[in-house]
Order: sequence, then structure tokens, then C-alpha cells
Amino acid sequence: MAAKLMQRCCRLFGVSSPLCIHTNTMCGRGKMVISRAPSQMPLALLHVPSFTRQTDKLSAQEQVYRTAYERDEMETLIDSASTTEDLLHFRALRPINANQAALIICRLSRLVVEKKLEPGSILVDARFQRLLQIVHSQPSQVWNAALVNLLRSLYLLGLEQNQLRSVEQEVWWRLRRLSLRQLVFLAEHLAHPGGCWLPRDLLSDLLKHLELRWTEIKDTRTVVVLMTKVGAFSSVLMDRLEDKGLELAEQFSSEDIRKIAMALALQNRRSIPLLRAISYHLVQKHFSLSTNVLLDLAFAYGKLNFHQTQVFQKIASDLHPHVAAMSHGDVVRCIKSFALLKWLNLPLFEAFAQYTVDKADRLNPVHLSNVVLAFARLNFQPSCGEAFFSAIHKHLDDALDTLDPYLLVDLVWSLCVLQQVKAAHLQKVLAPEFCARFLGSKSAKEQNYQIKLIHINSTARLECGSYGGPLLPQEALNIKKLQGERKETPLQSGLREVLQSVAGNEAKVHFKVDTVYGWQLDAEMVLNSINQPLPVADFDAPHLLQSEGSKPLPPGARRLAFLRWEFPNFSNRSKDLLGRFAMARRHLQVAGFLLVDVPYYEWLDLKSEWQKAACLRDKMNKAVAEDMAK
Repeated sequence: MAAKLMQRCCRLFGVSSPLCIHTNTMCGRGKMVISRAPSQMPLALLHVPSFTRQTDKLSAQEQVYRTAYERDEMETLIDSASTTEDLLHFRALRPINANQAALIICRLSRLVVEKKLEPGSILVDARFQRLLQIVHSQPSQVWNAALVNLLRSLYLLGLEQNQLRSVEQEVWWRLRRLSLRQLVFLAEHLAHPGGCWLPRDLLSDLLKHLELRWTEIKDTRTVVVLMTKVGAFSSVLMDRLEDKGLELAEQFSSEDIRKIAMALALQNRRSIPLLRAISYHLVQKHFSLSTNVLLDLAFAYGKLNFHQTQVFQKIASDLHPHVAAMSHGDVVRCIKSFALLKWLNLPLFEAFAQYTVDKADRLNPVHLSNVVLAFARLNFQPSCGEAFFSAIHKHLDDALDTLDPYLLVDLVWSLCVLQQVKAAHLQKVLAPEFCARFLGSKSAKEQNYQIKLIHINSTARLECGSYGGPLLPQEALNIKKLQGERKETPLQSGLREVLQSVAGNEAKVHFKVDTVYGWQLDAEMVLNSINQPLPVADFDAPHLLQSEGSKPLPPGARRLAFLRWEFPNFSNRSKDLLGRFAMARRHLQVAGFLLVDVPYYEWLDLKSEWQKAACLRDKMNKAVAEDMAK
């Protein structure tokens, strides 16, 4: 202990140790240079053997045989080496310890990456193998920072697992003594969702230490790195990182916001408080955002279905001037993101439509199909509609056979929404041999496509009078078993109660009517010539799979369909129905129904049952009056 105390005093007062008198250095040409010995050698000459065992508890300050001068000199020599040969030859010029060997290996890996060298020849070199032996024989002598970097370097060089075990074990033992910065380094470089290099047990312990030490985080970079690299492995850590992100949200740069939004999107974590915080600062700080950042933000918000009007307006206004210079993939990606968000910015989508017209010959069929799908979801009809759909048909009609069957159904369904479908499209997807792969399946995906085929079939029957077939078989038009049971909404239950009082008799109104057109009516009524309800089940119903009655409608009678429209049925911040629901209204009108629309924004303004009943009666009378005026 006395010897150790004197050693520390010597270093404190600048007294040199005799152990560093004869230090060999290597110049740029590989020559040996002997350093000048100090003129005085006082108490440091006293040498008392230490019986203290070197373990993982040794830190940088406790390395007895390493002075500050020697450490700086050694690291400078290693860092200054410009070739792998210089590094491998270094051991022949002077003896090295385990820590120096680790530094040499780290420098080798950096050179391999920087110069894009082939590491195979280095791994079989006897000098490199000797460096590994030195490290493996005394891993406890490697300093913490060098040890963490060493593990990363060995992975980068492609060593086999059995050659890494001792270093991994040493890192595992020292996890508790590593600084937070070193733990983050491990997480950043050795643990990532695409291909985690760390063994499962080591990664598990690393995550536990990060979960316990998250309060030490003081900078935004650490939050971003941990969210993107290891957040997917630990929901507990991700929860705490989200809390820390809220604390540091004001310090985030635009790039930090992009990375956090993408991390949340890829992990499908809809953290409302954090999304609100980054959205607020994104708008308030007036960041100048690059195109890539804007596209990633649009994707993340769309993936998480998080609506923030000011952010969408900023993204749309900032993207609009750059649309013409964007790549095909970026344009399609942006259109799909806004379609997911149900956000229709007319100037931006007009620019997308013109981009498609101008570069249709350079867009592949999948890109063009995705543009049509997005436009159909938003029910967007571009002002250059004739040129747009001419380009679409020109480049897609001959490529239908090359499309995936699911994408083909989506494309034809979207053309039905936009009223641009052709007989050839209908024949392609309604052919019995094509439909056979979808009909009768019990998977949710297949049943969703069965409903789309029914909608396409309805378009062929109702809107394409010259279409000659084929059509779906009658037994395939039962949508009740395809839709399943859904939870009743407040608007749906309220409408039911009020309609029962308006009809006055349960027989004079039917609820949840499944039609052969693929659409479900919230309610159905039959009114006579003086607008009095009649028993619905008494009359023939061609819109049902099996009609209960056989009587034809009496003269002057009309069939009413009540359709409720919930908030998700509309485009964001508008009263325009999305394409799917606009097609439903069209089909039912052509089928002979008088439509009574009950949108949520009107229904919520009605407070009493009397007001709601009066509103429905007014809507019924208005629908009949409009039909009579025709």
C-alpha cells in the first residue's frame, strides 16, 4: 500500500518513474528511437512487488505500470499508423501488453473499414493471432473503453464466435463498472434490430443496466441512439426513454425528431405525449427541413395514424416546390403516407398527378398502381383527369398479367371507386379461375378481398350496362359471414332508437341490412305514396340474398336506405367522404334506394330525442321531394 501511495505521489508531482526511462518509439520509417532518460530518479526507484490481483476492478487510474506520458505516446504511435503492415509489425519492435494489443486491433479494424480492405488475410496472419493471444491471456488488463471498442472491432473483422468468447465474457463481467457512455456505445454499435451481434444473455444484461441508469441521460443524442438501436428489445426501456424524450424535447434538432418519429413508427409505438411534444417544437421552431426528413415524417405519422394538422400543412407546403425533382419511389411513398393519414392537400396532389402524367413512361406498373390506390382512397379526381387516366390506362392495361393478384384486385377496385374501370379489367378479376383463389377462404385477408370482389361485381352490374360477364356466383355475395360482428357505435345505437320511434312499429324498419352489393345498410324503410311506413318484409327485395316477401312495391312507394357516417369515413378536416364510402352511396342510389345520410357532425349537434326524430323526418321528406323533382 505504501508503494502504491508513493507511485501516485510521483505522478501527482511530475516525478518520472524508471519504468518509462527506456521507451522505444517508432518513427514514420520504422526506425528505433531511444527516448532521453530523466536526470533524476528519486523515490520511484523503490520497487515493492504488489500482491494485488488484477481483476476487472482495475480502472484507468489504477494501472500502476502506465504513466500518462507513456499512454499518450503509445496511443499516438498506434493512431498514426497508416497501414495494416505497420500495425502488425509494431509488436516486433517493442513488447506490448494486453491493452496495447487491443488498441492495435481496434486501429486495424478502422483501417479495414476506411480503406475497404479484405480482413481475411489479416485474420490468418500469425502476428494478428499473437495479438489475440495477448488479449485473451490477460483480458483484465484492457481498459474499459478499449475493451468495448475491441469487442466491436472483432465483430467487424468477422472473427468466429469461439474466438470472441473471452472478450464477451470480460465485457459481461464489467457491465456494472462501465460508464453510461460506454454502455450506449455497446448499444449503438453492437445491438440493432437488423442483426444483433451481442449474445442474448449479454444483451439482456445490457438492457437491464440501461433500464436502471436511464436517469443519467443528459443529452438528446443518447435518447435518440437508444430509441433507434435497442428500443425494440425492451418496452420498459422504451417507456423510460419516451419520458426522457419529453424532458429533452425542446433540445431536439430536426434530425433528432426524424429519428425519433421513425423509431416510434418502426416499433409501432403510438406515444401520444411524445408525438405531441415533437410536433409542437417542429412547428414552433420553423425548422428548415430537407426532403428526406419531410418524407420520413410523413411516413411515421401515417404509420402511427397520428393526426396533427399544422405538421401536415408544413410538410405539404415544404414538399410542394420539390415534387418535380423527387425520385419515383419518394413520390409514391409520400402519396401513400398522405393517403394513410386521409389528408388531401389539393395543390400537393395536383402536383403529384402532373408528375405522374409527365413521367408515366418511367414509372413501373407497381408505382402507377400505388398512385391509383392512394387517389381512390381519398376519392381525388385531378384537374388533369383526362391526361392522368389516359397515361394510367396506357401503361397499365398491358401489364395487368405482371401484377400480383392482390395488387390487381386493389387496382381494379380503385378504378371502380374513381369510375375509370374498363370491361377488360372487370373480366380479368371476375373470371372464375381468378376468383377461385379468394372465394371460400377463412383468413381475414382473403375475406377482405372477397368483399372487394363483390364491390367490383356490383360496379359491373350497376354502372357498366354494356358489360357482358362473367359475374360472381350468387352464393359468393353473402357479406354477413365476411364482415363478422362489430361493436355498435353510439351513433349507430342512437339512430336505431330514434328510427324505432319514427317508424312506430318494428316491422316497418329493418336494421343492419346486408345487401348483395357488398354494402350494409344501417336501416331500411319502405314509404307509400303519402310517406307512411309500410311493413318491409312484405315486399320483394332484389337487394337481398334471399327475399322474405314477394309483393312488388305499390305505385308511388319508395325504398329508403339510412346510412350513418362516422368520423373515420371522411377525409381529415373535411366533410368529403373517402372513396370507399362515396362508391357505396353511388351503388345504392343506382340500385334504386333513396339515401338518408346521417353524418356524425350533424347528429352530435342534436341534444334531445325530439330534435333527432324531427331531423330524421325532415331528411326523409327531403329525399322523397328530391326524387319527385327528378
